Amino acid sequence: MRILLFLGTNLAIILLASLTFRLLGFESILYNNGVDLNLNALLVFCALFGFGGSFISLLLSKKIAKWSTRAQVIEQPRNQSERWLLDTVARLADKAGIGMPEVAVFPAAEPNAFATGASRNAALVAVSAGLLENMNADEVEAVLGHEIGHVANGDMVTLALIQGVVNTFVMFLARVIGFFVDRVVLKNERGLGIGYWITTIVAEIVLAIGATAIVAWFSRRREFRADAAGAHLAGKAKMISALERLKRAQDVPSAMPESLVAFAISSGMRQGLRAMFSTHPPLEDRINALRNAP
Repeated sequence: MRILLFLGTNLAIILLASLTFRLLGFESILYNNGVDLNLNALLVFCALFGFGGSFISLLLSKKIAKWSTRAQVIEQPRNQSERWLLDTVARLADKAGIGMPEVAVFPAAEPNAFATGASRNAALVAVSAGLLENMNADEVEAVLGHEIGHVANGDMVTLALIQGVVNTFVMFLARVIGFFVDRVVLKNERGLGIGYWITTIVAEIVLAIGATAIVAWFSRRREFRADAAGAHLAGKAKMISALERLKRAQDVPSAMPESLVAFAISSGMRQGLRAMFSTHPPLEDRINALRNAP
């Protein structure tokens, strides 16, 4: 539950910024100052807003995750289970060399968990009620280790940097394509015509879909690293057991919002073209990777 929410927030910010610029005539001002022909200036402009949208998404990630999943942060443990959860996260965080994250539980029947946040020392780790009910203590510990691994590896910050680069080129290429269609195909010679606006919007959407596949590929690589971190922090046998438990639960329909699926430790099975946009490798591949690890 880490990537898709970030992507959705980021894309919404970029599209909203683009729409606002058009309504205010900002791009016409750029055109009148030669930015449409100055690729260096256009690239700087796109980088400013591309990275801006990415890091705004990063800064908002904890608040949006709490709101979307209705996660309740444990301020004071109300029972032994919550006390154990806080103590286990504290121990794993200390072992990983990061600050104590916020710990939360969100209402969902399927076993799942996520970690998010803009800083290694100010993160959020949340588990579903179903995970606490359906996994034993060793398996829950391994899942927590996996999520702590994401935080310790700096995955969200790295993702923000990658997404910033992707945003930049999506915005840049969309405007170059829009200008080409407007001037070369439609032969418009009076400012920025309707062909530019429509083509830019369509190109942004199409390129953003392709960019999502790139970010998803990155996410799949990071899942293997987080599994290795979970095995290091909690134990290899515990991590394998937790993944096997998740594999057996794959057929259970998920109650998690679609925008948060990629933030989870498990996102279900995807095949064919959908596999390109999956943020998680198949659980069988993850289990085999751990078993073959030294």
